[in-house]
Amino acid sequence: MPRLTALGLIFLMLMLLAPGDAAYAHAPHGYGGGFIAGFTHPIVGWDHVAAMVAVGLWGAFLGAPAIWILPVVFPLIMAFGAVAGILGIPVPAIETGIALSAVVLGVMILFAIKPPIWLSAVIVGAFAIFHGYAHGAELPATTNAFA
Repeated sequence: MPRLTALGLIFLMLMLLAPGDAAYAHAPHGYGGGFIAGFTHPIVGWDHVAAMVAVGLWGAFLGAPAIWILPVVFPLIMAFGAVAGILGIPVPAIETGIALSAVVLGVMILFAIKPPIWLSAVIVGAFAIFHGYAHGAELPATTNAFA
């Protein structure tokens, strides 16, 4: 356990030294960079990498049927969050929710927490709303979101 504490402190110190844009789960610059930007965003966006890895690991840790239910729930509910963002429905603390998704899911894995499958899906789905909302809200006004 002391090793985990030391690694946590090192990570915290590195985050404090990070540039200001790193404080946002999504960069404040928005989208609109074409196909390549959209294709690479889930791969180079650290919030997406952390969420995808955490959902996958937690599902694998929980075993069947969570190993496939959680990775399916996340993008499905994320689509509802995107629609809310496109429509401008106010959802508070989007960036905080995105950041907490990696922290909470990481804690679930770290401490081997095994809630019932329905509760696991609700937790994953709740965080997916934040991720989806950020996508919907960041679309440029000139882009057809439903195309």
